[in-house]
Amino acid sequence: MTRITDQLHFGPALDVAARSAASISKLQAPENQDNLLIIDADGRAVLLRDQQPHATSIAGWPQGHVRLAVLDGMGGHGHGRQAAEAVAAGLLRIPACATQEELNTRLDLLHHELQARFSHPDDHDTFRRPGTTLTLLELPPGRAPLLFHTGDSRLYEITQRGATPLTVDHVPATAFAMHGLLGEQEWRQQVHGEHRPQISQAYILGNAFANPQVLDDGLLPLDATNLPPFLRHLPDRRALTVRADATYLLATDGFWSCGRPLPWIDRWPALFAQPSAGAALDALFEDYASKPPPQLHIDNLSAIAIRFASARNPGNVDETALPTAAISSHF
Repeated sequence: MTRITDQLHFGPALDVAARSAASISKLQAPENQDNLLIIDADGRAVLLRDQQPHATSIAGWPQGHVRLAVLDGMGGHGHGRQAAEAVAAGLLRIPACATQEELNTRLDLLHHELQARFSHPDDHDTFRRPGTTLTLLELPPGRAPLLFHTGDSRLYEITQRGATPLTVDHVPATAFAMHGLLGEQEWRQQVHGEHRPQISQAYILGNAFANPQVLDDGLLPLDATNLPPFLRHLPDRRALTVRADATYLLATDGFWSCGRPLPWIDRWPALFAQPSAGAALDALFEDYASKPPPQLHIDNLSAIAIRFASARNPGNVDETALPTAAISSHF
């Protein structure tokens, strides 16, 4: 399987690799409803169209600025692939953002624009409003990486010590925890210790955090004002402090859609002990295919692996060995 970033360039301080697959099964060939958006330091971009990589260039893109995103279309709602493709294409039209506020504003606007578009299907085409996850990193040169997250795809920080999720899944268990109905241990078990294919918020679709029976049009950012205390350090929209000794993984949920995800995720640090992001990503896909976790649910797989050199934005690269988040794969 070819890494779709092989012809892109990210400068001397970034090592990036990306891959996407419909599934690892040789017996089932589902539609790949995932998508990826990669814009390199020279303004060259790759995304998926009709399940195949499509390359383009962006005029006027600032030198050294990088954008990376994974998307997982919601097939159960119909037109999941089309929704993910529309968002990926929309991300090409958003100018490079240097601040979190600008990124948030532009992505919220794109959400509402696409929501209006998909709320009016063709006369012979009836379906529920589709949705897609969106987990995105904006990498302005000389500044901290900016995160924008909605849905249940994830950003992981992977070191020799373990794989630490840096995002909170937008799922019913999180909604229950926000309302004080679920404690920390129960939340961790339901979100990271099991496979529950349900979602409470998605791009284009909207959110059902306040009332699971009512779908609000807007996106609800999860932050210190509404998250339970044990998750308040992981807001959806924030600047990140990254480590030079870590690999960062943007991934869709096909990688942990199994009966017991944690033993499989515990293997990631050994798999990522590779000389490059590309080799680490290859090891992840190959191990998943050759030794799939038990009770695996066949699903699409998309991932972007990122490594930061300390030369990039030294004020936001942590070269120590201290963990940056309190949640790890060991519960």
